[in-house]
Amino acid sequence: MPYTKEDGGRLNNFAAEPKTYKAEPPSKTEQKNYIILGSLAILLIAGLVTVAVYASQVTP
Repeated sequence: MPYTKEDGGRLNNFAAEPKTYKAEPPSKTEQKNYIILGSLAILLIAGLVTVAVYASQVTP
């Protein structure tokens, strides 16, 4: 463990730093998949809102 001694005699214990890496941008295929999944998610939410609005207006 790396310890650092300060002027007052106190010891500081620093956490081990994790290894870092550069993130790579998504490929064209991944971008296309993100667009498709986003579109499906928007359609699902729109459908659920439509059903909720219709169901709240129905009277027995």
